[in-house]
Amino acid sequence: MDDATAWRVRRVVLSVLFLLVVAVPLYPELFGLDEVTPFPQLVAFRPQGLVVVLVVALVMLLREGWRIAAGLVLLLAVTGAGLTAPRALSDPEPPPAGTRELTVMVANVLGGGAEPGEVAKLIRDRRPDVVSLPEAQVDVRQQIEAELRGLGYNGYTQQANTAVESATSVLVSSTLGGVRFDSEKLDPSRLSQPSTKPGAGEPGAETIGPVQQTTTRFGHVIITGGSLGKLRLIAYHGYPPLPDAVPSWKQDLHVLRKWCAEDRPTIVAGDFNATTDHADFRDALGSRCRSVAPAVGAGLRGTWPSSRPAVLRTQIDHVVVSDGVAPGKFRTYEIGGTDHLAVVATVVVPKES
Repeated sequence: MDDATAWRVRRVVLSVLFLLVVAVPLYPELFGLDEVTPFPQLVAFRPQGLVVVLVVALVMLLREGWRIAAGLVLLLAVTGAGLTAPRALSDPEPPPAGTRELTVMVANVLGGGAEPGEVAKLIRDRRPDVVSLPEAQVDVRQQIEAELRGLGYNGYTQQANTAVESATSVLVSSTLGGVRFDSEKLDPSRLSQPSTKPGAGEPGAETIGPVQQTTTRFGHVIITGGSLGKLRLIAYHGYPPLPDAVPSWKQDLHVLRKWCAEDRPTIVAGDFNATTDHADFRDALGSRCRSVAPAVGAGLRGTWPSSRPAVLRTQIDHVVVSDGVAPGKFRTYEIGGTDHLAVVATVVVPKES
């Protein structure tokens, strides 16, 4: 092998290695690394990563010696963009006859950091049927309720443990009738005790049971009955994929997977701490569930962190619907004092549900 041929072979080998270096953080699931830190955290920003890789590939094309690597990376970026584009290009389907519309709102209030008046104003303006409030303890929920006096919203809270973040509240419009509230519990031997710390949220008549562990690490509330019929609404807050807590993150997504697999029309709304780019989230949705935003062309509309420019946010707040519930609209709104944008989505359900 002469020197020129040897150099060409080395360039091809180095180009393939460079492609792998770029591909692993973008598509860790292809290498079995999607649950290994830092990849669950990085892949949440895959769309932005694809843009960066595309720019790098175009710059590399200017150097003759880098063109093989540039071509491979460019192909990866273009393919990734093609797979991502439907999230921004999908159109909602027209609602079929014999259906009704429900409006669902999600607002992570950051443990009470959000301005109750701003949360209430958005509720007054959009009049959602159900409001999912991750990180809202009883006292926070009551502050929002006080701002909504006379509008007919009833509030309930489930706090899974003593951590502020484990509280999840809901506000339900009286137009849904006499609904029931519940949550899935762990074995009694694993229940934690209520917190005695000030501000932790006092369990009482407006809280579902005592402060206790649920099947999810954070609290969730299951809403049934009333005019919902067979429909089930779940306010949800998934555990974040922190470097030392990926198993807990997966555990909560397994609970979501169980709900989606059940043969019952279901809406799950909240802060999932997972994006469409997470393989575990896609696996949890399976073939029966889908997130409203990507289904209606709003799948690249980031919801966190709200302090960053829109192009640097990722979408971790979702309204997920199962078979029998159709996506309608999806919009986001700023609320002061929290690092999440609020989400307001409409979904279409059969009138008899």
